[in-house]
Amino acid sequence: MTEPHDPFAKTPQGDQPVEPGYGPPQPGFAQPQGGYGPPQPAYGSPQPGYAPPAGGYGSPQPSGFGGGSGRPELAHWGTRVVGALIDGAISVAVQLVLAAVSSSLARLGGLVVLLVFGYLTGTTGQTPGRRVMGITVRREGDGQFLGAGAGIGRSFLHILDALPLGLGYLWPLWDSKKQTFADKIIGSVVVKA
Repeated sequence: MTEPHDPFAKTPQGDQPVEPGYGPPQPGFAQPQGGYGPPQPAYGSPQPGYAPPAGGYGSPQPSGFGGGSGRPELAHWGTRVVGALIDGAISVAVQLVLAAVSSSLARLGGLVVLLVFGYLTGTTGQTPGRRVMGITVRREGDGQFLGAGAGIGRSFLHILDALPLGLGYLWPLWDSKKQTFADKIIGSVVVKA
């Protein structure tokens, strides 16, 4: 019968206790070679099984962009406007219903709708208006969703689109990536779903 391993046993070389896991490997156990598990890819390198679109979503749209290149087509300005009008109508309807109770409650309802639509933009890429119009918001670099925080931030950044006489909302008409000022700051594009 063998004695249990005593972690505080004295070694023949001196008075230092032998701690488990240190020293030569115990019989029957293999020594790990070069660390534990498979080697991990370096930070910033593409992950296995994921290939970002060639050129990213942010590259200028070539003349034959509509589907053959593997990248989704950027949404047209008119489609974006109709989606925004649908979302605006939902917000106004909520505020009108709440205004029957209190004007403060109506303003709060408008803020809640803005936050919810920002959250939906970040997590699913679509608000009700964008869903009806078949468009979605994605990150320019890799085509993923923005995330809740960036989606809400993008909603508030639309203030910058409205300030210079609505110039930011018109910017997609001539911009090569069809981005508003808020899109440029956040790094998002609006594409066909």
